[in-house]
Amino acid sequence: MQEYDAVVGDVTIIANRSLYVDFTLPFTESGVSMIVPIKDKLRKDAWAFMKPLTPNLWFSSGAFFIFTGVVVWFLEHGINDEFNVGGPMHQIGTVFYFSFSTLVFAHREKILSNLARIVVVIWVFVVLILQSSYIASLTSMLTVQQLQPTVSNIDQLIRDGSYVGYLKDSFMPGLLKRLNFNESKIIAYESPEEYHSALINGTVAAIVDEIPYLKVFLSKYCDKKFTMVGPIYKTSGFGFAFPKGSPFVPDVSKAVLKVTENNMEDLEKSLYESPSCFDKDTNEIDTTSSRLTFNSFWGLFLISGATSLAALILHLVFFHRQPSHTTRDGKYGSVLQWLAMLANLYNQKDSSPHSSEEPKPLEEIFCRDILALPYTGPSISNHEHESIGSGDDTGIPQGEEETPGRDVFQQMQGSSSFAQMLPER
Repeated sequence: MQEYDAVVGDVTIIANRSLYVDFTLPFTESGVSMIVPIKDKLRKDAWAFMKPLTPNLWFSSGAFFIFTGVVVWFLEHGINDEFNVGGPMHQIGTVFYFSFSTLVFAHREKILSNLARIVVVIWVFVVLILQSSYIASLTSMLTVQQLQPTVSNIDQLIRDGSYVGYLKDSFMPGLLKRLNFNESKIIAYESPEEYHSALINGTVAAIVDEIPYLKVFLSKYCDKKFTMVGPIYKTSGFGFAFPKGSPFVPDVSKAVLKVTENNMEDLEKSLYESPSCFDKDTNEIDTTSSRLTFNSFWGLFLISGATSLAALILHLVFFHRQPSHTTRDGKYGSVLQWLAMLANLYNQKDSSPHSSEEPKPLEEIFCRDILALPYTGPSISNHEHESIGSGDDTGIPQGEEETPGRDVFQQMQGSSSFAQMLPER
C-alpha cells in the first residue's frame, strides 16, 4: 500500500487485512453463502396417489369404513333382505362392499332403519370432505412444483465428502479449511460461467462464495435451477482500502453512508442484472408439506364414530326391552344356551312391514330351542310320573324308558302353549 493512495473495488473487509490498511464503512451487505441446485421435492412416480394422506390417516380411514359397514349391517340385519341373505362369508362381503362403495357414492343397498339412515348420512358427509381434500392435495402434488435445495447446510457437505467450488484468488480456501473441508475436495473457478457448468454437470455439489458474487450468478442464471443457502460465515462486506492513517477515510465513509441510505436500490440495479431473481419472495423455496394428516380430520371421525356408537347402543337397548323367555322350569339354562337362543331370536325376521316373509311364531322358535337343550331329567314332579300308566293317553307302553323329547312333548300337551305363557305385548 505504499505505492497507492487507495484501492477501490470489491475488497472484502476482514480482520487480517485491517492490520495493514484502513477500510471505509462497507457499501454492500456482508456474509459468505453457497449456491446449490434445487430439485422437485416430490417424485411423481407410480405410487404418487398414496402421498396425499399420511399412513395414520390411511389406516384410520380404512378402519372407519369397516366400522361403519359393520354398524349398518347390525342395524339392518333383522329387517332388510339385502343384509340377511347368504352365508357368513356372503354377509361379510356385503359389509365390505357397502362400506367401501360409499367412497364413490355407489352403494345400492336400500336402508330401512332410521338409525342406520342417520349413520349413513353422517358417514357420507365425512367421506365427501375426505374425498375433496384428497383430490385437491393430489392435484397440487402433481401439477405444482415443490422445490427444495439438494444441500441444506455446510455440515451436510462435510459429512458427505462432497466437492465444493470457490472463486479463485479469494480468501475462501482458508475459510473452507477452517471449516474442516478436505483440501482435495475444493475446486477453484474464475467466472459465473464455470460455476454454472460445474453445478449442471455435478462436478461440485455447491459453490461457496461471498453473497454479492452469488447474487451476480443468480441474476445471470435466473431459471430457478439454483438457490442460495446460508449464510455460513459472517464478514463485514465490501469497502474501500486506504493506507494506515489516511485522512481520506472519514470523508469517504460519510459519502458511502449517504449513498447506501438513499440510493441503495439504484446501486443494486447497477450491480446486478436481475435483482428480482434472488428476492426473498420470488426465490423462496417451498418446503411446506401438503400431505393431509389425521389431526385435520379427527373431529369428523369423532362425530361419525359417536353417531355410530349411539345408534348401536339405542338399537341394543330397544332390542333387550323385548319380553324375556325362560325354559319350562323357569330357568334360563347355561349362559351359552341363553346367548344361542338370543342370537337365534335376533336372526329371525321381524314382523315389520319391510320384511317380505311372514314371521315364525314365537312358540315354534322356543320349542325348537328348548328341544335342542341337553336333557337334565324330567321337569315334572315325582307323583305326576307315578300317575302315568299304560292306560294313559300318552301312548307310552308301561316299562318302556321315556326319551327326553317325549317327556317334553307330554308336558306341552297338558299345559298351555308358550305363546299363552308370554305376557301380552
